[in-house]
Amino acid sequence: MLDRTKVQEVINKIRPALQRDGGDVELVEITEDNVVKVKLVGACGHCPMSIMTLKGGIEATLKQDIPEVKAVEAV
Repeated sequence: MLDRTKVQEVINKIRPALQRDGGDVELVEITEDNVVKVKLVGACGHCPMSIMTLKGGIEATLKQDIPEVKAVEAV
């Protein structure tokens, strides 16, 4: 199973970019099969581009820094 602290550290690197646009991301859960579940909040919660932010930004960065990450899903 993934180290929650390490995942949170990577999310913290991404957070300032989201906050500049009025949004944020919260780590909700890491499943046994290494799927990271996050909640997009603020402007990110209802932005039409949120799926691109989730996959192209958050998931790509997490997979780059922690190759064991299988996927990132919004909850």
